[in-house]
Amino acid sequence: MVLRRFAVQMSVCKVPDLSQVDLEDTFCFLGKTDEELSVVCRTERAPANATQRDDGWRILRIEGQLDFSLIGILAEIADILAQNEIGIFAVSTYNTDYILTKQQHYQKALCCLREAGHQIEG
Repeated sequence: MVLRRFAVQMSVCKVPDLSQVDLEDTFCFLGKTDEELSVVCRTERAPANATQRDDGWRILRIEGQLDFSLIGILAEIADILAQNEIGIFAVSTYNTDYILTKQQHYQKALCCLREAGHQIEG
């Protein structure tokens, strides 16, 4: 499997509303439930109205469009990283999955994934 890395710093934010969220930016993931509104975005574009914010995340994308019938792709990556004591924050889109790890574990994550046979690009 091919994973693409990006040279951007990411933040996970909790916001009261979308008024200060840059929906036109390259990376912007929204999650809304009955309890919260969360945004995952580039750190430099983190909304000023965030009530909570966790910086220092790096991002990898599983390349290609993933068919909904495919099973276990994200689980395999999560398992490799979990076995190496690397936590993740995963975000999915219609096309594919994104895996975020904290900056201090990013290089180790890349090495573990390469050793497991994944190709890292970018």
